[in-house]
Amino acid sequence: MTHFRVFPAPARAPRLRSGLVLAGGAVALLALVGCSADSDPAASESPSSTSSAQATDAPAESAAPSATPSPTATPAGTTVALECDEALTPDDVYAFNSNYGTAPDYSPEAGSDAATAVEYDGLACGIMNQSSGDIISIGIAAPNEVLRNQMYDAAVAQSQPVPTYGDAPAVEGFFASIDGVGEAQIFTDTYWVTMQSVDFFEPGDTQGLMAAVISHLP
Repeated sequence: MTHFRVFPAPARAPRLRSGLVLAGGAVALLALVGCSADSDPAASESPSSTSSAQATDAPAESAAPSATPSPTATPAGTTVALECDEALTPDDVYAFNSNYGTAPDYSPEAGSDAATAVEYDGLACGIMNQSSGDIISIGIAAPNEVLRNQMYDAAVAQSQPVPTYGDAPAVEGFFASIDGVGEAQIFTDTYWVTMQSVDFFEPGDTQGLMAAVISHLP
């Protein structure tokens, strides 16, 4: 009888299974790693969101207070310590013209010299011709240096000098006729005195009144 020798087949199947097992283990490992990364909140937080949170939590800086003080307005003038019956007494008015007297309802017209004197903390007075009703408007002010210089320059440019109102430079006088209204002015180191009326035609028409007012200035 002939005997055949049977050789065992090569062991390939176990290697294949081992490879599958290894491959399956690798996939499972990757899946596990991916799951761990997704479940970690620190890993999913972006740097930009962290920076925004830090910037939001930071307290806002308050503006530094200004060290510059607010400017103080310069007063227009010094209050004139006179009443109208002191600046021109009844005797002064009578000596000027007996037909003039007080004007109880007097109020300076807007834009007049007397109204300007009031704006400079001064005094506005009026006397009235009892026959015609014409008013002599009188303004007395002690303006600040800047305003005084501005008015003085305007008087020099628009009026004629009048030396008879007082002794220069202590008293400097001016006169002008504008639209039928005579205007007399004097300037001292402190005061500005003005008179306006349709009854003033030349400098001499106001000389007696102006001298009386100057004599009563403080």
